[in-house]
Amino acid sequence: MNRNTFDIQPIGRFYGSSAAIRRPKEIACFSYDDQHSYHLGDSSLRYYYPPQLPADLNRGFETFQKLDDAADEHLDALLDTVAALEKETGKKCEADIITWRGMMTKILTAPFDNMNGFEMNATCFQGTIFIEENNAYKNEQKQIQRRQKMPPGMASQDLMAYWGYKFETISVLDKTWDAATREEIEGREDLVVNNSAQYCSIARTGIGRAKLVLGGEVDAIWDSKPERNEDPINWVELKTSAEIRNDRDMVKFERKLLKFWAQSFLLGVPRIIVGFRDQDGIVRRLDDLDTASIPSKVKKSGRGTWDGNICINFAASFLEWLKSTIQEGGTWRLRKQEKSSAIEVFQVEESGTGDILSPDFLSWRSTT
Repeated sequence: MNRNTFDIQPIGRFYGSSAAIRRPKEIACFSYDDQHSYHLGDSSLRYYYPPQLPADLNRGFETFQKLDDAADEHLDALLDTVAALEKETGKKCEADIITWRGMMTKILTAPFDNMNGFEMNATCFQGTIFIEENNAYKNEQKQIQRRQKMPPGMASQDLMAYWGYKFETISVLDKTWDAATREEIEGREDLVVNNSAQYCSIARTGIGRAKLVLGGEVDAIWDSKPERNEDPINWVELKTSAEIRNDRDMVKFERKLLKFWAQSFLLGVPRIIVGFRDQDGIVRRLDDLDTASIPSKVKKSGRGTWDGNICINFAASFLEWLKSTIQEGGTWRLRKQEKSSAIEVFQVEESGTGDILSPDFLSWRSTT
């Protein structure tokens, strides 16, 4: 089997001012409701409003309505939305790469995320490379995580995951603040947490010479969507993190900031609200981070945990290489093993597009 390899190290070759970036612009959106059913449009859009502090993130854990995401949904919702956009505008959605934001986050952070691996599936169709997560690998990694013993005194993986969803629930409203009643604002702590509902933004962006269309979940909006499509949207990303008590905690937080920054940067989310919690899951304070200034703050700290320009230059080079490696037809695997400093790309099927592209999308594109 012919394996092509892109070396991540030495990362020094990606040093310097960053490659050209195209500001992400939303071109379409879709929503999942509380039953995780798909709808075109922004019915699941939520509005940010600060939670009351201190906030106990453990409340309601026993009634958590958790989405079972073990099934392989491929790129179906993203492609359905792209097809709807093409039908509406009468124009093909031109891009070098169409994928979920999560896949690009893994690629963008690869130079400084040595511990984690990834596996993705890809196919090239009508000149565009479509990339999805390899679902079997994702489920396998989750099982490994579940089997890991947590240090004494630390919350379980499931409870810590819940803390993140609870923080989102108590930080958003399903209508603007002025339209919400006092009861709705103050009663958020008692709401049943359900992570099936999602608002997903689809944005056109670019890194280097690669034109990208990315789909990803957005937690909330600061105010409301602007009337003019070309104006930036004041999206808000919501995160929780352990309180920083010493220098070791600060290094851990900076490493966390790499993922926070990459996720938000890729979809054009300008601010990240972090709820700092103690070991018992009580949020004591909030921090409002400006996405664009995170890399320079990390650089100034002098710990050398990561460099945003290196990430961007690496991604630009890798995507350019990927465009020349993945040929039309067949399915391919993108793999980075844990602690490896290389990304392998190899063909797994010689014809067809696997299940990456839905029959509806293939049928639509064949008629245009």
